[in-house]
Amino acid sequence: MARNGQMSETFMKFLSTFVSAELSQKPRHDARRHAVGPCHVTGVARKPVHQKNPAEMNRTIIKTVFALLGLLSGVLGDSLTVLRSPPYVTFQDGQWPISGEKVPDLVALTMGFSIREDLDWPGLAAGSLFQRPRANALIVVRGLDSLDFPKNISSYPLENPVPFTLDSVANTVHTLFAGSTPVVLQLAPSEERLYMMGMANTVFEDLPVTLQQIRGRLSQDGSVLTSLPLISLSRNNEADLLFLSEVQVLYDISALLQKHKHLAKDPAPDLYSLELAGLEEIVRRYGTDSPQFADATRILTSTLQKFADDVANVYANNAVVEVVTVKTFEAPLTRKSRSILQIGTRRKNRFKTTSSNQGSLYNLAYKYDYDYAVVFNIVLWLMIVLALAVIVISYNLWNMDPGYDSIIYRMTNQKIRLD
Repeated sequence: MARNGQMSETFMKFLSTFVSAELSQKPRHDARRHAVGPCHVTGVARKPVHQKNPAEMNRTIIKTVFALLGLLSGVLGDSLTVLRSPPYVTFQDGQWPISGEKVPDLVALTMGFSIREDLDWPGLAAGSLFQRPRANALIVVRGLDSLDFPKNISSYPLENPVPFTLDSVANTVHTLFAGSTPVVLQLAPSEERLYMMGMANTVFEDLPVTLQQIRGRLSQDGSVLTSLPLISLSRNNEADLLFLSEVQVLYDISALLQKHKHLAKDPAPDLYSLELAGLEEIVRRYGTDSPQFADATRILTSTLQKFADDVANVYANNAVVEVVTVKTFEAPLTRKSRSILQIGTRRKNRFKTTSSNQGSLYNLAYKYDYDYAVVFNIVLWLMIVLALAVIVISYNLWNMDPGYDSIIYRMTNQKIRLD
């Protein structure tokens, strides 16, 4: 991060020097003075040098500035990195930027699902129609532009870093595999935000999710405090403990997945979404030039690589693992999701509810599908048409004249019977 800051500062110095040098060029007087006399020349005229048009020169400067800014944004901007992917999910090499709001669509496409709008992004190639990944894990890291991953890993610039969630992908999994038991886990430890569905309630029942539970987990045997080289990180600082808590959650999820390898045999795909903000607190507390930031970045990089390896091993290399690094989001996250106290009666005894939640079994409304309005209108107007048809038919039958209708009614006439 410090290297990126030095690069940006050097670039701005070069840019200001270049612009000032271009604008300071003025026409030079090209006459040499001599002594004035009857046989002397007062000046020697040279061929005038062609001067650039000021408007054209300004356009050239502006184009150069924007080109350098685009190059700089591609180097220093936020990024989307694909740590693991199966052979049938191909990510093309190139610096194609992708918008933050399109990341859920990208995750849906990697899992073989359809999306409402086409994703015009050449980074993802067309995949196989008969194979789909068994799982997808997306980790969002806030507080820095990029991590020092190996060079052979696909990485793409991230534009418009707005907050996003994978709720739409989770709804698709729930709709398409309602008869199965998929694992859906969405967790943000720093904000104590959790959403679980399907087998996740059983697999991650013992996973510490609140900050108080994670702090208790750090004091137990086998925690990251005893296994990782902390160096400059302190156990007594809140910012350091928040970062280490998120690292502990990654280790615990990997351990639980290793215990439940039967998840990979389920026909339904699994979805994992984690948002880590501990590094952002490290930056606020110490800055990007501090040894604490350098140690935290090193620990997080190795932890994410180990997490990706564990997920790939559990699902037999049939999983996609992406990491999104965002220095800061452009807008606050307004997310319609369940909180820690709304994950169901299975784990309700593990949390202390407030007075407003006491006596309630979390009576949450059913989450409607996007096609609900269309289906509702079809059913409504069809019922109205059928009701009107029944009324019209009943009225006509009631007022029917037997003398002018079917032979069945005419056979009841007494005259016809005598004949």
